[in-house]
Parts: sequence; structure tokens; C-alpha cells
Amino acid sequence: MTYEFEGKTEKDAIEKAAMELGLESDQFDVEILEVQKKTLFKSGYVKIRVHTEDATPGVKYDDEKESVHEVAKRTVGNPIPQDEFEQKLTQFVSDVVEKMGYEAQVEILFREEKKIGLKLTSDSSSILIGRKGKNLDALQLLANVYAGHLGREDVRVILDTENYRVRREENLVHLAYTTADKVRSRRSSILLEPMNPFERRLIHTTLNDFSDIETKSEGEGLYKQVRVIYKGAY
Repeated sequence: MTYEFEGKTEKDAIEKAAMELGLESDQFDVEILEVQKKTLFKSGYVKIRVHTEDATPGVKYDDEKESVHEVAKRTVGNPIPQDEFEQKLTQFVSDVVEKMGYEAQVEILFREEKKIGLKLTSDSSSILIGRKGKNLDALQLLANVYAGHLGREDVRVILDTENYRVRREENLVHLAYTTADKVRSRRSSILLEPMNPFERRLIHTTLNDFSDIETKSEGEGLYKQVRVIYKGAY
């Protein structure tokens, strides 16, 4: 389903959407519709369109990718599980990886009030990550479902290995800029690879201030594609 919201800034509009829809901001896709810069006579505003997905109750789909700065500044703390929940959660992830035919050491990457990060150390990290991180996303989804079974639906579980999350974000920002250059020179549009809501929002936000570039999401389901468009071509 789609909804439209307006705020003084993009962040303000997203927070308003999350509050009114009763969702986390990373549970929906955001499309920037209009940006009005603040002038002497007019107040600035940002208008967005929100696309919501059907989700498994209690599961946060796109909490796994945070900004590079947020990940970098977070302290690791004690990597050893400190309570029954952490012990069961790390053991569950380890067991799932073993059933896949691989081995991984699972440690606590970070702890927050409603968020916990798990670090997977394995000789098979590339396989656990999978193409575009889809295997890691699937493992993370299972971990979140299991956390819900343990009565901790309020906790968001984030899985990472080999700093994949940070590297992926850096690559997507670079992709956004290079794609913008290409569509500008070709005066056309380019359809990017399928991405989850967080990754799509990263592309939208990165190119939001380019007056001659427009972005929009296309497709159905969790993994949609972002089309980067040169406005002068339409």
C-alpha cells in the first residue's frame, strides 16, 4: 500500500509516517515526491510517498544496514553471550549455519536497548553472505523470527560478517553517483539491480539533491528496483 506524508525535512516526514503507520522507519520504502526549499516568503517542506510491504509479524526486515558512521562509532563490548537470550540466539544461528554445511563462530557484535548485533566469523563468509547479501539477509530473518519465539519481538537482530554491511553501503553510494553521471551524459534512465527497502532509500537519499536527476522504485515485493532518471529526457 502507498501513503503520502509531508514534513519540514525528509527526516521529519519519515518520522511522521512511521508514527502514523505504527511502523519502524526501516519497514517501508520512501520515495521523494517534492522538495520545496525554504525562502524568505515560503517555508520549506519535503513530500514523500511511502510504500509498505506485507511483513512477518514481529520481524524487522531492513534493520541490518545502518549508516557507516553509526556502525563505526558503536562499541563492541563483551563478545561473549551474557544471558540466556543471547546464549540461545547465538547457538541458534550457529546451528543453522551448521545445518547449511558450514561452520561459524557467532559472537556479540554490539548491544543496544532494542537491538543486538551478531558477528559471524567463518572460512565460508562469502557463501554465508551470498549474492548481494541475500544469504545473510535470510539468516538474519530467521534469527529475528527465533528471537520472537523467545519472547523478544522488541529486539532487532542484525547479522554481519567481514564488515559486509558497511562495505555494501559504501558501494551503493558510489553506485548512485556513477549512475547519475551515466544517465546525465546519456540523457536517459538506468534501472538498477533489485534492492531491499533500506538500500533503495539509500539510493533515493544520495541523489535527492540533484536537481536534474529523479529516482523511483519499480516492481513488487520486498526486493524492488530503483530507476535513475535524467529529468530532461521526459
